[in-house]
Amino acid sequence: MALTVLCLGFVAFLLLGVPVAFSIGLACLATFAVEGLPFETAIQMMVSGMNVFSFLAIPFFIFSGELMLHGGIADKIVDFARSLVGHWRGGLGLANVVASTLFGGVSGSPVADTSAMGGVMIPIMKREGYSAAYAVNVTTHASLTGALMPTSHNMIIYAFAAQAATGMIDGHVIKGVSIGDLMFAGLIPCFWIMVCMLATAYWQAVKFGFPKRADGSTMLEKFPGWSAVLRTFIASMPGLMVVVIILFCIMKGVATATEAAAIAVSYSLLLTVFIYRTMNKEKLLKSLAKASKTTGVILLLIGVSNMLRYQMAYLEIPDAIEAALLSATQSPWLMLLYINIIQIVLGIFLDMAAHILITTPLFLPLAIQMGVGPVQFGMMLLLNCALGLVHPPVGTVQFVGCAIGNISIGEATKTAWPYYIAICVAITLVTYVPAFSTWLPTLITGHVVL
Repeated sequence: MALTVLCLGFVAFLLLGVPVAFSIGLACLATFAVEGLPFETAIQMMVSGMNVFSFLAIPFFIFSGELMLHGGIADKIVDFARSLVGHWRGGLGLANVVASTLFGGVSGSPVADTSAMGGVMIPIMKREGYSAAYAVNVTTHASLTGALMPTSHNMIIYAFAAQAATGMIDGHVIKGVSIGDLMFAGLIPCFWIMVCMLATAYWQAVKFGFPKRADGSTMLEKFPGWSAVLRTFIASMPGLMVVVIILFCIMKGVATATEAAAIAVSYSLLLTVFIYRTMNKEKLLKSLAKASKTTGVILLLIGVSNMLRYQMAYLEIPDAIEAALLSATQSPWLMLLYINIIQIVLGIFLDMAAHILITTPLFLPLAIQMGVGPVQFGMMLLLNCALGLVHPPVGTVQFVGCAIGNISIGEATKTAWPYYIAICVAITLVTYVPAFSTWLPTLITGHVVL
C-alpha cells in the first residue's frame, strides 16, 4: 500500500504540473502518513540531506558560472573559436561547437552555456545563412559538455548521492566517490563529445550547403590568419583559466572541491571587475539573484530526495529493482544496457538534479555488482541525464535554445537525430570501455580509479 501511494502520488503530482521537488516531497509525506511514521522524521531527513558542508561548492560553482555568463567571457571565447574554424564548411557551426565546449568548462551548466552561446551565436548564424534548426541544435547539444566539466555542480550532487556506495571490484574496496576523481574523469568524454559534435555539424553543413544565401549560393569566410587565432586565444585565456585553477588546486591538494569553488568565484570576480571591466552593479545583482534561485531549487531537491531515499530504503525498493533486473539477465553487458535504457527514458521526464538523486541509490549498487565503479557509473549517469536535457517533453536546454532561435521544439527535433546518435555513442564508450573515463584520473592521481 505504501509503495503504491509513493509511486502513484509522485506520478499524479507530476501529471498535474506540480514541480518535481514538491511532487517528491508531497508523495513522501503521503507515504509517511499511510505508514503511520512521524512527520518529524521526514523533516529531519530533509534537513540532514541539505546540511552537508560539501554542498557549499554548489552555490560557489553556480555563482562563478553566472559571473562568467554576465561578464562578457562568452564573446571572447566565440571570437577565438570563430577565428580557428570559422573558415571551414559550416564554419560558424563548428565555431559554435568549440565555443560551447570551452564555455561549458567555464560555466559548468548546459543551460547557462546555451543561454550565453545561443544569445551570441544563434542570431549570427541565422543572419549568415544557416537554418534556425541547425543553429539551435548545434548550440544545445554542444553545451551538454558543461554537465561533465570540473565546474559542474551536478558532480557535487552525484558525489553526495553516491556517498553510501560500498563494494569491491577486482580486489579494490569501493567506499563512496571522490569529487576530484569525477572532475578529471569527465575531461576525455567531454573532448569526445566535442569531436562527435564537430563531425555531426560538419556533415549537416555539407549536406544542406550551409552557409547559404537567399538565392541558394553558398558563402564561406576567409581564414583570418594564425596571428588572429593567437590574438583571440590570448584574449580568451583568462576566462578559460578558471578550469585550470580548479583542477590544479585539487590535483596538488591545495584546496578541497568546496574551497576550489570559492577560489573560482574570487577569480571570476577579479577577472570580470578588474581585468575585463565588463561587470557592473546591475549585472552583479543579476548574477547573485540567479545563483541564489538556482541554489535554492537544487537544495530543495536534495532535501526532498533524501526523504525519498529514506522511504526507498524503508520499503526495500532498491533490493526489489536489483532482484528484478538480476532475474532478467546475469550478463554485465546486458545489465548495463538495461540500466542505460531506463536512464534515458527517465531523463526524458526528470530534471537533471532530480534524476541523479533518485536513480543513483537505485542503480549504483547494481552497477558495482556488475564490475562498474562509481566514477565510471557517474559518467554514464551524467551523460544519460544530459541527453534528457535536449529531448522533449522536459528538455530544458532545448527549450532555451528554441526560445532564442524563435522556432518550435518540433521543428528543431526533426533534424536533431544525428546529435542524439553522437551522444549515444559517447554513452556506449563510457559504459563498455572503463578506461574512457577512468584512465586520466588514475594517471593524474596515482591511485586506481574505478
